[in-house]
Amino acid sequence: MPIRTRPTTWRTLATAATAALTATLLTPAAADAAAPRESRPVHSYADAIREAVWVDTGLDEDLDGRTDRVAVDIVRPREAGRAGRKVPVIMDASPYYSCCGRGNESQTKTYDGHGDIVRMPLFYDNYFVPRGYAVVGVDLAGTSRSDGCVDVGGRSDIRSAKAVVDWLNGRATAYSSRTGGERVRADWTDGSTGMIGKSWDGTIANGVAATGVEGLKTIVPVAAISSWYDYYFAQGAPLYGSGPDWLARYVQTPEAREHCTEVARELTDGAPRTGDRTPLWTERDYVRAAKKVRASVFLVHGMQDLNVRMQHVGPWWDALGKNGVRRKIWLSQTGHVDPFDFRRAEWVRTLHRWFDHELKGIDNGIDREPVADIERAPDEWVTSTAWPPRGTHAVTLRPAHGARDGVGTLGLRPGRGTASFTDDPALDETDWATRIDTPTPEKAGFVTRPLTRDLRLAGSSRVTVTVTPSTPTAHLSAVLVDLGPDTIRDYADAGEGIVTLSERTCWGASTEGDSSCYRETRAKTADVGHTVVSRGWADLGEHAGTGRGEPLVPGKRYTIGLDLAAADHVVPRGHRLALIVAGTDRGLIDPPADTPTLTLDLARTSARVPFAGGAAAFARATSGPPVTAPHTAPDGVRPPAATAHRVPGETR
Repeated sequence: MPIRTRPTTWRTLATAATAALTATLLTPAAADAAAPRESRPVHSYADAIREAVWVDTGLDEDLDGRTDRVAVDIVRPREAGRAGRKVPVIMDASPYYSCCGRGNESQTKTYDGHGDIVRMPLFYDNYFVPRGYAVVGVDLAGTSRSDGCVDVGGRSDIRSAKAVVDWLNGRATAYSSRTGGERVRADWTDGSTGMIGKSWDGTIANGVAATGVEGLKTIVPVAAISSWYDYYFAQGAPLYGSGPDWLARYVQTPEAREHCTEVARELTDGAPRTGDRTPLWTERDYVRAAKKVRASVFLVHGMQDLNVRMQHVGPWWDALGKNGVRRKIWLSQTGHVDPFDFRRAEWVRTLHRWFDHELKGIDNGIDREPVADIERAPDEWVTSTAWPPRGTHAVTLRPAHGARDGVGTLGLRPGRGTASFTDDPALDETDWATRIDTPTPEKAGFVTRPLTRDLRLAGSSRVTVTVTPSTPTAHLSAVLVDLGPDTIRDYADAGEGIVTLSERTCWGASTEGDSSCYRETRAKTADVGHTVVSRGWADLGEHAGTGRGEPLVPGKRYTIGLDLAAADHVVPRGHRLALIVAGTDRGLIDPPADTPTLTLDLARTSARVPFAGGAAAFARATSGPPVTAPHTAPDGVRPPAATAHRVPGETR
């Protein structure tokens, strides 16, 4: 819940912050010559126009006999209209504006007696409206003040946001009320629109961009889903004990719950818990439509996000690049956290420059700067001119028996023989990694020698296993682990790598009803003995890759590839890199119906891992004089406990 602070305190802080920003930005021309061009806070936020319209989506999802209208709240600079200047739009389309709130302080929209917006959640309007932008908050269909139904990333969700982009470009109709009302034109905008949002909001931005809608110039998806199947399943293995029908009920209005029973039935029937790929999932796969994307993409994600996992980054990023989309990326050590809460000042500065360039056409050089920012340690960032960095190549690593039974090696030479393990749903990746040097029955572990130099892994990995199950059902996990002591963000803590403080800082102008001042944060760290770098899971019944699982024949050998999430991690000199293959990863995937024992054929098991410098870099790092492995603590960051219902956008 938001922290209640007296409005007078907020106004004082906001006034001081605005004065400081104005003093910095409105400097003489001589100072301008040394600074990049940027939009400036020359418009009054207090006098901004605040209004609401309802845009017709052309759908009748709630089957009430009239097309659905979605509520659109707008804050825009009054002076621009008086001067006849049209402004670009920053838009956040969300299901959370009334049910759950936005941001670290769970802000909801508030309204005056006329139904016009008083508080728009987050800092976007406070900061960007004075700089000549309109900020638009869209209630997705079936939520808050909108008609229609929530269909969790399907046509209703996407159409309810796309229709607003169309209206901003003169291609759709809006009205002054939810029913009836006069038609309203968006004659105050130039149509250039940027969408932004975290989690579900960012997912909608991905989905709208994948329609190729004209006028959408850029999107900034933060911790966003690129394929809804991959939110609920990992190659057939269920990640949660619920489906999209539960999620729709969680966010939609009581009215929508009453009238959207047909959509609810479609969500239930179309998303069976078997993990089979169905037309419902195909419709919600934005990666396959990446060729339609016209907008540039500034993608932000936490590499330890166990809600919207890094599996949503690699395929989307690669597909966008293949289709020539201009891209930028930030990768943090956090879990499901907004960059405003882990790198605030740099985030606001960078986002300002990005929107200036993409929506106002200001040549500020951001398009010529490094593509990627990666958090290498808490609050320590590095950049790459490309991502993955140039010279990165996948290297095939081979597991083999070691000097001790049950403790294998990992290198370039193929192994021989077999290794067996029995699924134990009570254990997880932390248990496996902690006991990597001890033979245990629930895992097969393989480890490099201590590295003689740093080794950077960047991109997506794939582990191929040939395995013989003892039962008709089996789930598999594959995990890459950096074995060695480190201090990292504590992503399994309730704050997922941050601690929220009592002090506030202000980002833009404020009114009595809408403060620009937010509680500061700092990194929440943990000292660990190992760090999980990347994870992947699969139902062995999906081995054929058809999207439909099948019962296994006990004693029969199967081969399957497990797609591991994208990552960017440096394994330091003296540390070791481990590959662990096991069954159920407690809290991260659900167990199978049986408790199988699985036998790996080592000669036909391998991991394709992308290293900067390729095979030569790996060979150099694993050769040379022996290096003493550093002492490792007995534990790492334990994954969060299993959650039957997790919500994209929810902060644990």
